[in-house]
Amino acid sequence: MIIVNAENLILGRMATFVAKQALLGKEVRVINADKAIISGKKSKTISDAFDARNRGTPAKGPFITKMPDRYVRRVIRGMLPYKIAKGAEAYKRVLCYAGIPDEFKDQQPAEIKGANFEKLPNLKYTTVGEVLKGI
Repeated sequence: MIIVNAENLILGRMATFVAKQALLGKEVRVINADKAIISGKKSKTISDAFDARNRGTPAKGPFITKMPDRYVRRVIRGMLPYKIAKGAEAYKRVLCYAGIPDEFKDQQPAEIKGANFEKLPNLKYTTVGEVLKGI
């Protein structure tokens, strides 16, 4: 089982790593999903998330949640071929948590090279938790 601490990690880069590991057959747990970083101006990021959430109809979707752990899991789903059997099985192997559950407090999370927010060329970023509070 691979544990990924999403705190101060760029959401997209972290999601690609998690998706690849799940496709390889490994169980992946993402902790601190609400502290993952989304790059860009805060106002634009929140407005994009608001537009995506309010697109479509309430009856037919798309259904985008305001819970950070489920939001991160949906981003990971977008990087998997979830409509075919291999992708659906990989998606079942991915679980996300908003904080740190007691069962993972003692375990060491995996390091993801190149996913830290220090790689960003500017200081314009926000966390998943802040984005979802704004929509």
